[in-house]
Amino acid sequence: MKAKIFLIIFIFLSINLLASTYKWTANINKDSAYVNEAIYLKYTCEFSDIAQLYAIDFNPLGTYDKYDVLLLSEDERIIDGKKINTYEFVVYAKEPERLEFNFDTVMKKTTKGSIESTVLGRDNMQKEQFVKIPMKQKILSIEIKDINTKLVGDFDITLKKDKLEKKAYEPFHMELIIKGHGDFQRLKALSFEIEDVKIFSQKPIVKTKLTKNGYKGIWSQKFAFVSGKDFVVPSFKIKYTNPKTKIEEDYVSKDIKIKIIQAYKKAELLDEEEKKFDFSFDFVYYILTFIAGFLLGKIKFKRDIVEDNDYIFKEKVTNANTLDELLILLVLKDPNKYKNLIEGIEKSTITSVSKAKNEFAVYK
Repeated sequence: MKAKIFLIIFIFLSINLLASTYKWTANINKDSAYVNEAIYLKYTCEFSDIAQLYAIDFNPLGTYDKYDVLLLSEDERIIDGKKINTYEFVVYAKEPERLEFNFDTVMKKTTKGSIESTVLGRDNMQKEQFVKIPMKQKILSIEIKDINTKLVGDFDITLKKDKLEKKAYEPFHMELIIKGHGDFQRLKALSFEIEDVKIFSQKPIVKTKLTKNGYKGIWSQKFAFVSGKDFVVPSFKIKYTNPKTKIEEDYVSKDIKIKIIQAYKKAELLDEEEKKFDFSFDFVYYILTFIAGFLLGKIKFKRDIVEDNDYIFKEKVTNANTLDELLILLVLKDPNKYKNLIEGIEKSTITSVSKAKNEFAVYK
């Protein structure tokens, strides 16, 4: 017990002789910004020593009427015998006006009661564990400018296209890729409506991380277009304001013309004398392959066996390697019968080929 009392006396003497002091600094990375442009704030508290008795309560994160505050990083280090706490935030303003950031902080210092409780092992201490010192951070201000576009960012936009000549019902693939810094959450999915064309689109895939300049990453969306005749994918426009150049920029695609090559001609399928189809091995293989819209691989048939259409369809489903292939098979076969399965694939509730095949197995 005497040793513990001596330890308490020693701690209090040390506290009195080496009382910690601290100094806060606050910085903002720009004088003006656009609505929805990333604003970087940095707050630093530097102590005179390792400041073991101090803790900091500083948490301005949240959604406010005029702006949103996101945490970029929070760090505590001992450098040259001094404790340094650093807080970094990214702010997005919602309206054009003069903004002021005036955040509250609480400095918490350990009390005598807390030390006695820790050293003496008391469990029934009723005294407050910390002395709380409320304070205001330095006021940081910025001018928020209005823009004509809701989207702000420094983007590199690419449109990847499949070959422009396709066989009938063979899918034409297209992918929109957007890279760079910006508010990717405000990018909206594209949609198309083209007469006599089945369009399959995946939900946008967003991979980002928060940086001083806002979100950095990639946004992408994939499409597949299926038709039995020539069609055009219409142009589209993406408007955004580049905070680096201070210029409103447009990405405008061009019309994409797809040439469809028919897999066969009706006249070529008629026997001149008997006026009926010749179901030879080559003919069956040729028609079934291209009417499905993609090449599943060579299917072996015996000449003396007449294959059942449902059996062939189930075989194609079994051999499908991707969700796109399976989706096209179902749509071409019977979109009403397989409606639930088709919607599951389109809405990404079914995300694997094996799961889709298991769902297909319940159909008779």
